[in-house]
Amino acid sequence: MLKIVYSICCGIDVHKKFVVATVTSTNENNITTYATKQFSTYSKNLFHLKEWLSEHNCKEVCMESTGKYWIPIYNILEDSCNITLANPKYVKNIPGKKTDEKDSLWLADLHKHGLVKGSFIPPKAIRELRDLMRYRFKLTNFRSSEKNRFQNSLTVSNIMISSVVSDTFGKSSSAIIKYAMEHPDKLDIDYTQFLHKSMLSKADEIKIAMQGSISKNQTAKMSICLNHYDYINNCISQLDTAISLISSEFKSQIELIASAPGITTQSATTIISEIGVDMSVFPDAKHLCSWADLTPQNNESAGKKKSVRISRAGAYLKPILIQCANAAIKNKSCPYFKYRYESIKKRRGHKRAIIAIARMLLTCIYNMLLKNEAFDNSIHEKYLKRENTSRHFQPNIDRIILFLQAQSFEVTKVSQEISPKIS
Repeated sequence: MLKIVYSICCGIDVHKKFVVATVTSTNENNITTYATKQFSTYSKNLFHLKEWLSEHNCKEVCMESTGKYWIPIYNILEDSCNITLANPKYVKNIPGKKTDEKDSLWLADLHKHGLVKGSFIPPKAIRELRDLMRYRFKLTNFRSSEKNRFQNSLTVSNIMISSVVSDTFGKSSSAIIKYAMEHPDKLDIDYTQFLHKSMLSKADEIKIAMQGSISKNQTAKMSICLNHYDYINNCISQLDTAISLISSEFKSQIELIASAPGITTQSATTIISEIGVDMSVFPDAKHLCSWADLTPQNNESAGKKKSVRISRAGAYLKPILIQCANAAIKNKSCPYFKYRYESIKKRRGHKRAIIAIARMLLTCIYNMLLKNEAFDNSIHEKYLKRENTSRHFQPNIDRIILFLQAQSFEVTKVSQEISPKIS
Protein backbone atom coordinates (compact mmCIF):
# COMPACT_ATOMS: atom_id res chain seq x y z
CA MET A 1 0.00 0.00 0.00
CA LEU A 2 1.27 3.44 -0.87
CA LYS A 3 2.07 5.74 2.03
CA ILE A 4 -0.33 8.65 2.51
CA VAL A 5 1.69 11.87 2.62
CA TYR A 6 -1.17 14.39 2.85
CA SER A 7 -4.25 13.29 4.79
CA ILE A 8 -6.17 16.32 3.48
CA CYS A 9 -5.42 17.71 0.04
CA CYS A 10 -7.15 19.04 -3.05
CA GLY A 11 -6.86 18.36 -6.78
CA ILE A 12 -8.02 21.11 -9.15
CA ASP A 13 -8.82 20.53 -12.83
CA VAL A 14 -8.33 23.92 -14.50
CA HIS A 15 -10.23 25.27 -17.51
CA LYS A 16 -10.73 28.71 -19.02
CA LYS A 17 -14.25 29.35 -17.67
CA PHE A 18 -14.40 27.06 -14.64
CA VAL A 19 -12.39 24.84 -12.32
CA VAL A 20 -13.36 21.55 -10.69
CA ALA A 21 -11.91 20.95 -7.20
CA THR A 22 -11.91 17.67 -5.26
CA VAL A 23 -10.85 17.54 -1.59
CA THR A 24 -9.72 14.17 -0.20
CA SER A 25 -9.84 13.54 3.54
CA THR A 26 -8.25 10.36 4.95
CA ASN A 27 -8.98 9.32 8.54
CA GLU A 28 -6.92 7.19 10.94
CA ASN A 29 -8.38 3.98 9.46
CA ASN A 30 -7.12 4.97 5.97
CA ILE A 31 -10.66 5.54 4.75
CA THR A 32 -10.79 8.39 2.23
CA THR A 33 -13.81 10.58 1.58
CA TYR A 34 -14.16 12.94 -1.36
CA ALA A 35 -15.87 16.31 -1.81
CA THR A 36 -16.13 17.80 -5.32
CA LYS A 37 -17.34 21.24 -6.33
CA GLN A 38 -17.19 23.41 -9.46
CA PHE A 39 -16.29 27.11 -9.42
CA SER A 40 -16.24 29.83 -12.05
CA THR A 41 -12.90 31.49 -12.83
CA TYR A 42 -14.18 34.98 -11.97
CA SER A 43 -12.24 36.42 -9.02
CA LYS A 44 -15.36 36.47 -6.82
CA ASN A 45 -15.91 32.74 -7.31
CA LEU A 46 -12.21 31.95 -6.83
CA PHE A 47 -12.43 33.60 -3.40
CA HIS A 48 -15.38 31.23 -2.74
CA LEU A 49 -13.02 28.39 -3.67
CA LYS A 50 -10.52 29.73 -1.14
CA GLU A 51 -13.21 29.81 1.57
CA TRP A 52 -14.38 26.30 0.63
CA LEU A 53 -10.84 24.94 1.02
CA SER A 54 -10.55 26.69 4.38
CA GLU A 55 -13.81 25.06 5.56
CA HIS A 56 -12.30 21.64 4.75
CA ASN A 57 -9.04 22.63 6.50
CA CYS A 58 -7.17 21.99 3.25
CA LYS A 59 -3.72 23.57 2.86
CA GLU A 60 -2.26 21.31 0.15
CA VAL A 61 -3.42 21.95 -3.43
CA CYS A 62 -2.36 20.31 -6.69
CA MET A 63 -3.32 21.53 -10.18
CA GLU A 64 -2.14 21.18 -13.77
CA SER A 65 -0.26 23.96 -15.54
CA THR A 66 -2.91 24.48 -18.22
CA GLY A 67 -1.71 27.35 -20.43
CA LYS A 68 -2.04 30.62 -18.50
CA TYR A 69 -5.35 29.61 -16.90
CA TRP A 70 -3.71 28.34 -13.70
CA ILE A 71 -2.25 31.78 -12.86
CA PRO A 72 -5.50 33.45 -11.59
CA ILE A 73 -6.10 30.48 -9.27
CA TYR A 74 -2.50 30.61 -8.09
CA ASN A 75 -2.75 34.35 -7.39
CA ILE A 76 -5.80 33.84 -5.15
CA LEU A 77 -4.56 30.75 -3.25
CA GLU A 78 -0.86 31.61 -3.01
CA ASP A 79 -1.00 33.17 0.45
CA SER A 80 -3.20 30.50 2.08
CA CYS A 81 -2.19 27.18 0.47
CA ASN A 82 0.89 25.21 -0.52
CA ILE A 83 0.38 24.84 -4.25
CA THR A 84 1.95 22.10 -6.34
CA LEU A 85 1.87 22.94 -10.04
CA ALA A 86 2.04 19.73 -12.07
CA ASN A 87 3.20 19.26 -15.64
CA PRO A 88 0.29 17.59 -17.52
CA LYS A 89 2.83 15.22 -19.09
CA TYR A 90 3.38 13.50 -15.72
CA VAL A 91 -0.20 13.37 -14.36
CA LYS A 92 -2.20 12.02 -17.29
CA ASN A 93 -5.39 10.20 -16.36
CA ILE A 94 -6.28 6.72 -17.62
CA PRO A 95 -7.66 6.91 -21.21
CA GLY A 96 -11.39 6.23 -21.49
CA LYS A 97 -12.07 7.23 -17.88
CA LYS A 98 -11.71 10.96 -18.28
CA THR A 99 -14.16 13.60 -17.08
CA ASP A 100 -13.55 16.90 -15.31
CA GLU A 101 -14.60 15.42 -11.95
CA LYS A 102 -12.44 12.31 -12.42
CA ASP A 103 -9.47 14.44 -13.48
CA SER A 104 -9.63 16.47 -10.27
CA LEU A 105 -10.08 13.28 -8.21
CA TRP A 106 -7.10 11.69 -10.00
CA LEU A 107 -4.92 14.70 -9.18
CA ALA A 108 -6.05 14.62 -5.56
CA ASP A 109 -5.25 10.88 -5.24
CA LEU A 110 -1.81 11.31 -6.80
CA HIS A 111 -1.01 14.25 -4.56
CA LYS A 112 -2.33 12.43 -1.49
CA HIS A 113 0.46 9.87 -1.92
CA GLY A 114 3.10 12.48 -2.80
CA LEU A 115 3.46 11.23 -6.38
CA VAL A 116 3.28 14.65 -8.07
CA LYS A 117 6.53 16.50 -8.66
CA GLY A 118 5.85 20.23 -8.59
CA SER A 119 7.15 22.70 -11.14
CA PHE A 120 9.46 25.52 -10.07
CA ILE A 121 7.49 28.70 -9.38
CA PRO A 122 9.64 31.70 -8.35
CA PRO A 123 8.46 34.44 -5.96
CA LYS A 124 6.13 37.17 -7.21
CA ALA A 125 8.90 39.77 -7.76
CA ILE A 126 10.86 37.34 -9.92
CA ARG A 127 7.69 36.40 -11.85
CA GLU A 128 7.05 40.07 -12.63
CA LEU A 129 10.64 40.55 -13.79
CA ARG A 130 10.40 37.37 -15.88
CA ASP A 131 7.25 38.63 -17.58
CA LEU A 132 8.95 41.88 -18.64
CA MET A 133 12.19 40.18 -19.73
CA ARG A 134 10.33 37.65 -21.87
CA TYR A 135 8.34 40.46 -23.48
CA ARG A 136 11.62 42.25 -24.19
CA PHE A 137 12.92 39.08 -25.81
CA LYS A 138 9.87 39.00 -28.09
CA LEU A 139 10.29 42.66 -29.04
CA THR A 140 13.94 42.04 -29.85
CA ASN A 141 12.86 39.23 -32.18
CA PHE A 142 10.33 41.54 -33.86
CA ARG A 143 13.07 44.13 -34.34
CA SER A 144 15.35 41.54 -35.94
CA SER A 145 12.52 40.51 -38.27
CA GLU A 146 12.07 44.11 -39.44
CA LYS A 147 15.81 44.44 -40.04
CA ASN A 148 15.73 41.27 -42.15
CA ARG A 149 12.75 42.54 -44.18
CA PHE A 150 14.54 45.83 -44.78
CA GLN A 151 17.68 44.00 -45.88
CA ASN A 152 15.64 41.80 -48.23
CA SER A 153 14.21 44.91 -49.89
CA LEU A 154 17.74 46.24 -50.42
CA THR A 155 18.82 42.94 -51.99
CA VAL A 156 15.79 42.90 -54.31
CA SER A 157 16.65 46.47 -55.33
CA ASN A 158 20.27 45.50 -56.19
CA ILE A 159 21.62 47.61 -53.31
CA MET A 160 24.58 45.63 -51.95
CA ILE A 161 25.78 47.99 -49.23
CA SER A 162 25.64 45.13 -46.72
CA SER A 163 28.66 43.62 -48.50
CA VAL A 164 30.70 46.74 -47.71
CA VAL A 165 29.61 47.90 -44.24
CA SER A 166 29.39 45.74 -41.13
CA ASP A 167 26.04 47.17 -40.00
CA THR A 168 23.37 48.25 -42.48
CA PHE A 169 21.61 50.12 -39.67
CA GLY A 170 24.73 52.08 -38.69
CA LYS A 171 24.71 55.88 -38.72
CA SER A 172 26.52 56.31 -42.05
CA SER A 173 24.78 53.51 -43.96
CA SER A 174 21.33 54.57 -42.66
CA ALA A 175 21.93 58.12 -43.91
CA ILE A 176 23.02 56.82 -47.32
CA ILE A 177 20.01 54.53 -47.71
CA LYS A 178 17.50 57.20 -46.60
CA TYR A 179 18.96 59.65 -49.11
CA ALA A 180 18.71 57.03 -51.88
CA MET A 181 15.07 56.37 -50.94
CA GLU A 182 14.25 60.09 -51.07
CA HIS A 183 16.05 60.57 -54.41
CA PRO A 184 15.41 57.35 -56.41
CA ASP A 185 16.09 59.01 -59.79
CA LYS A 186 19.43 60.56 -58.81
CA LEU A 187 22.31 58.45 -60.14
CA ASP A 188 25.62 60.26 -59.59
CA ILE A 189 25.62 60.84 -55.81
CA ASP A 190 28.60 61.84 -53.69
CA TYR A 191 28.25 59.64 -50.59
CA THR A 192 31.32 61.01 -48.80
CA GLN A 193 29.14 63.66 -47.12
CA PHE A 194 27.36 60.87 -45.17
CA LEU A 195 30.43 58.82 -44.27
CA HIS A 196 32.27 58.74 -40.98
CA LYS A 197 35.98 59.50 -41.34
CA SER A 198 36.82 55.84 -40.64
CA MET A 199 34.75 54.83 -43.70
CA LEU A 200 36.09 57.37 -46.21
CA SER A 201 38.44 54.75 -47.63
CA LYS A 202 35.37 52.72 -48.69
CA ALA A 203 33.66 55.61 -50.53
CA ASP A 204 34.32 54.23 -54.03
CA GLU A 205 33.19 50.73 -53.09
CA ILE A 206 30.02 52.08 -51.46
CA LYS A 207 29.21 54.06 -54.60
CA ILE A 208 29.45 50.85 -56.67
CA ALA A 209 27.33 48.94 -54.12
CA MET A 210 24.60 51.62 -54.25
CA GLN A 211 24.17 51.39 -58.04
CA GLY A 212 20.73 49.83 -57.84
CA SER A 213 17.15 50.91 -58.37
CA ILE A 214 14.64 51.22 -55.52
CA SER A 215 11.09 50.94 -56.87
CA LYS A 216 8.12 52.78 -55.38
CA ASN A 217 6.63 49.69 -53.77
CA GLN A 218 9.99 48.78 -52.18
CA THR A 219 10.37 52.37 -50.97
CA ALA A 220 6.94 52.18 -49.32
CA LYS A 221 7.78 48.83 -47.71
CA MET A 222 11.17 50.03 -46.47
CA SER A 223 9.63 53.19 -45.00
CA ILE A 224 7.14 51.10 -43.03
CA CYS A 225 9.94 48.80 -41.84
CA LEU A 226 12.00 51.76 -40.65
CA ASN A 227 9.03 53.33 -38.85
CA HIS A 228 8.19 50.04 -37.16
CA TYR A 229 11.87 49.51 -36.31
CA ASP A 230 12.06 52.92 -34.62
CA TYR A 231 8.77 52.28 -32.80
CA ILE A 232 10.03 48.94 -31.45
CA ASN A 233 13.24 50.62 -30.29
CA ASN A 234 11.14 53.16 -28.41
CA CYS A 235 9.07 50.37 -26.82
CA ILE A 236 12.23 48.52 -25.75
CA SER A 237 13.58 51.74 -24.23
CA GLN A 238 10.38 52.19 -22.18
CA LEU A 239 10.47 48.54 -21.16
CA ASP A 240 14.11 48.85 -20.03
CA THR A 241 13.05 51.68 -17.70
CA ALA A 242 10.39 49.44 -16.10
CA ILE A 243 12.85 46.53 -15.89
CA SER A 244 15.50 48.67 -14.17
CA LEU A 245 12.99 49.62 -11.45
CA ILE A 246 12.06 46.01 -10.69
CA SER A 247 15.58 44.60 -11.05
CA SER A 248 17.02 47.17 -8.60
CA GLU A 249 15.81 44.84 -5.84
CA PHE A 250 18.26 42.20 -7.11
CA LYS A 251 21.15 44.55 -7.92
CA SER A 252 23.71 42.71 -5.76
CA GLN A 253 22.86 39.30 -7.28
CA ILE A 254 22.99 40.71 -10.82
CA GLU A 255 26.43 42.21 -10.17
CA LEU A 256 27.51 38.88 -8.73
CA ILE A 257 26.52 36.96 -11.87
CA ALA A 258 27.95 39.65 -14.17
CA SER A 259 31.39 39.01 -12.61
CA ALA A 260 31.59 35.74 -14.58
CA PRO A 261 33.25 35.91 -18.04
CA GLY A 262 30.91 36.40 -20.99
CA ILE A 263 27.97 37.63 -18.88
CA THR A 264 26.79 41.23 -19.12
CA THR A 265 24.39 43.04 -16.78
CA GLN A 266 21.56 42.56 -19.31
CA SER A 267 22.29 38.83 -19.54
CA ALA A 268 22.52 38.53 -15.75
CA THR A 269 19.10 40.18 -15.39
CA THR A 270 17.60 37.70 -17.85
CA ILE A 271 19.16 34.75 -16.00
CA ILE A 272 17.89 36.03 -12.63
CA SER A 273 14.38 36.41 -14.08
CA GLU A 274 14.38 32.74 -15.08
CA ILE A 275 16.06 30.94 -12.14
CA GLY A 276 15.50 33.44 -9.31
CA VAL A 277 18.04 34.23 -6.58
CA ASP A 278 17.22 31.48 -4.06
CA MET A 279 19.20 28.39 -5.07
CA SER A 280 17.93 26.32 -2.12
CA VAL A 281 14.92 25.34 -4.27
CA PHE A 282 17.30 23.21 -6.37
CA PRO A 283 19.00 20.27 -4.57
CA ASP A 284 22.28 20.90 -6.39
CA ALA A 285 23.76 22.39 -9.57
CA LYS A 286 23.02 19.21 -11.53
CA HIS A 287 19.30 19.58 -10.87
CA LEU A 288 19.39 23.20 -12.02
CA CYS A 289 21.20 22.25 -15.25
CA SER A 290 18.69 19.46 -15.82
CA TRP A 291 15.80 21.88 -15.22
CA ALA A 292 17.36 24.24 -17.78
CA ASP A 293 17.57 21.31 -20.26
CA LEU A 294 21.33 21.53 -20.63
CA THR A 295 21.98 17.88 -19.73
CA PRO A 296 21.52 14.70 -21.79
CA GLN A 297 18.52 12.51 -21.03
CA ASN A 298 18.55 8.99 -19.58
CA ASN A 299 16.79 6.76 -22.09
CA GLU A 300 17.76 3.09 -21.85
CA SER A 301 15.65 -0.01 -22.24
CA ALA A 302 16.57 -3.70 -22.57
CA GLY A 303 20.24 -2.78 -22.48
CA LYS A 304 19.89 -0.44 -25.45
CA LYS A 305 20.63 3.27 -25.15
CA LYS A 306 18.29 5.42 -27.21
CA SER A 307 18.61 9.10 -28.13
CA VAL A 308 19.93 11.15 -25.19
CA ARG A 309 20.11 14.56 -26.86
CA ILE A 310 18.98 17.59 -24.90
CA SER A 311 15.35 18.61 -25.27
CA ARG A 312 14.04 21.73 -27.00
CA ALA A 313 12.70 23.20 -23.75
CA GLY A 314 14.20 26.25 -22.05
CA ALA A 315 13.19 28.64 -24.83
CA TYR A 316 14.25 31.72 -22.83
CA LEU A 317 17.06 30.59 -20.50
CA LYS A 318 19.00 28.33 -22.86
CA PRO A 319 19.55 30.88 -25.68
CA ILE A 320 20.97 33.52 -23.31
CA LEU A 321 23.29 30.96 -21.70
CA ILE A 322 24.55 29.89 -25.14
CA GLN A 323 25.18 33.54 -26.04
CA CYS A 324 27.15 33.96 -22.81
CA ALA A 325 29.06 30.74 -23.54
CA ASN A 326 30.07 32.05 -26.97
CA ALA A 327 31.32 35.24 -25.32
CA ALA A 328 33.10 33.33 -22.53
CA ILE A 329 35.24 31.27 -24.93
CA LYS A 330 36.48 34.54 -26.48
CA ASN A 331 37.29 36.12 -23.12
CA LYS A 332 41.08 36.50 -22.84
CA SER A 333 41.08 37.26 -19.11
CA CYS A 334 39.75 33.76 -18.36
CA PRO A 335 41.12 31.24 -20.92
CA TYR A 336 39.71 28.26 -19.01
CA PHE A 337 36.41 28.18 -20.91
CA LYS A 338 38.21 28.46 -24.26
CA TYR A 339 40.47 25.57 -23.26
CA ARG A 340 37.53 23.39 -22.23
CA TYR A 341 35.60 24.33 -25.38
CA GLU A 342 38.46 23.39 -27.71
CA SER A 343 39.04 20.16 -25.81
CA ILE A 344 35.39 19.06 -26.17
CA LYS A 345 35.03 20.37 -29.71
CA LYS A 346 37.75 18.02 -30.97
CA ARG A 347 35.74 15.01 -29.85
CA ARG A 348 32.10 16.13 -29.96
CA GLY A 349 31.83 19.12 -32.32
CA HIS A 350 30.90 22.77 -31.83
CA LYS A 351 27.24 22.39 -30.83
CA ARG A 352 27.82 19.90 -28.02
CA ALA A 353 30.89 21.81 -26.87
CA ILE A 354 29.04 25.12 -26.56
CA ILE A 355 26.20 23.43 -24.66
CA ALA A 356 28.82 22.02 -22.28
CA ILE A 357 30.26 25.51 -21.71
CA ALA A 358 26.74 26.87 -21.10
CA ARG A 359 26.25 24.17 -18.47
CA MET A 360 29.57 25.08 -16.83
CA LEU A 361 28.49 28.73 -16.67
CA LEU A 362 25.15 27.79 -15.11
CA THR A 363 26.98 25.65 -12.53
CA CYS A 364 29.18 28.65 -11.70
CA ILE A 365 26.09 30.86 -11.39
CA TYR A 366 24.44 28.35 -9.03
CA ASN A 367 27.46 28.30 -6.71
CA MET A 368 27.94 32.09 -6.85
CA LEU A 369 24.33 32.69 -5.79
CA LEU A 370 24.36 29.88 -3.22
CA LYS A 371 27.60 31.06 -1.55
CA ASN A 372 27.12 34.76 -2.33
CA GLU A 373 30.60 34.93 -3.85
CA ALA A 374 31.85 36.56 -7.04
CA PHE A 375 33.49 34.56 -9.83
CA ASP A 376 36.97 33.40 -8.77
CA ASN A 377 39.27 33.07 -11.76
CA SER A 378 42.23 31.84 -9.66
CA ILE A 379 40.61 28.40 -9.30
CA HIS A 380 40.52 27.95 -13.07
CA GLU A 381 44.07 29.31 -13.47
CA LYS A 382 45.35 26.66 -11.04
CA TYR A 383 43.50 23.99 -13.00
CA LEU A 384 44.99 25.15 -16.31
CA LYS A 385 48.48 25.28 -14.83
CA ARG A 386 48.17 21.77 -13.43
CA GLU A 387 46.69 20.46 -16.67
CA ASN A 388 49.41 22.01 -18.84
CA THR A 389 52.13 20.65 -16.53
CA SER A 390 50.72 17.12 -16.59
CA ARG A 391 50.36 17.22 -20.37
CA HIS A 392 53.94 18.45 -20.81
CA PHE A 393 55.58 15.74 -18.72
CA GLN A 394 53.04 12.92 -19.13
CA PRO A 395 51.83 12.75 -22.74
CA ASN A 396 48.70 10.73 -23.41
CA ILE A 397 50.28 7.52 -24.69
CA ASP A 398 46.96 5.80 -25.28
CA ARG A 399 45.76 8.59 -27.59
CA ILE A 400 49.01 8.43 -29.59
CA ILE A 401 48.68 4.65 -29.92
CA LEU A 402 45.10 4.95 -31.17
CA PHE A 403 46.17 7.56 -33.72
CA LEU A 404 48.99 5.35 -35.05
CA GLN A 405 46.71 2.31 -35.23
CA ALA A 406 44.20 4.38 -37.22
CA GLN A 407 47.03 5.07 -39.69
CA SER A 408 47.55 1.28 -40.22
CA PHE A 409 50.57 0.99 -37.92
CA GLU A 410 51.18 -1.91 -35.57
CA VAL A 411 52.31 -0.43 -32.26
CA THR A 412 54.23 -2.19 -29.50
CA LYS A 413 54.72 -0.41 -26.18
CA VAL A 414 58.09 -1.19 -24.53
CA SER A 415 59.30 0.85 -21.51
CA GLN A 416 57.30 3.90 -22.66
CA GLU A 417 59.05 3.83 -26.03
CA ILE A 418 56.83 3.46 -29.09
CA SER A 419 58.16 1.28 -31.89
CA PRO A 420 55.95 1.50 -34.95
CA LYS A 421 55.98 -1.29 -37.47
CA ILE A 422 54.23 -1.12 -40.80
CA SER A 423 51.77 -4.00 -41.00
